[in-house]
Amino acid sequence: MKVQERIITTATDLFHRQGYNATGINQIIEEAKVAKGSFYYNFKSKEDVCIAYLKARHAYWSEQLKTHIASSDSDEVLTAFDFLMLMNEKEDFRGCSFLNILSEIPSDNTKILSVIQRHKAELRTHFSVLLKGSALSDHVYLLFESAIIESQLYRKQWPVEKAKEIVEALLK
Repeated sequence: MKVQERIITTATDLFHRQGYNATGINQIIEEAKVAKGSFYYNFKSKEDVCIAYLKARHAYWSEQLKTHIASSDSDEVLTAFDFLMLMNEKEDFRGCSFLNILSEIPSDNTKILSVIQRHKAELRTHFSVLLKGSALSDHVYLLFESAIIESQLYRKQWPVEKAKEIVEALLK
């Protein structure tokens, strides 16, 4: 693995396990087994590592969602909720990586905020495309987002299952 990939992989694990603020550059350097100079050659700051992490996370999450939807014969919108349940199991109810980071950054950090907003805007657009621009798409998006947060809070699938039931009723 290249140095930059090792740094991002290590940061992904650390941000996921202990959060953005609790993760220091020295810990990333040590656990990635890279020299300090190599770290700073690839990234100017922890903020830049975070942006690279979020972009990698976006690519991974989006690809996994598309693959999951493509592998199902069920309604694509409802299958997105099944994907949430799968991710909850896979990632131990860790919730949304983007919103987890958002809760830790200062409100004036527009560089990280813009990456988070792009991810959420793309997800909102995804539902708009699936629902052919229907006003219902924002309802589905908001139910999807709240299901992520509530399932993280309770560490249970019921919020996702309930949101899926509501969406199913709305689609009829």
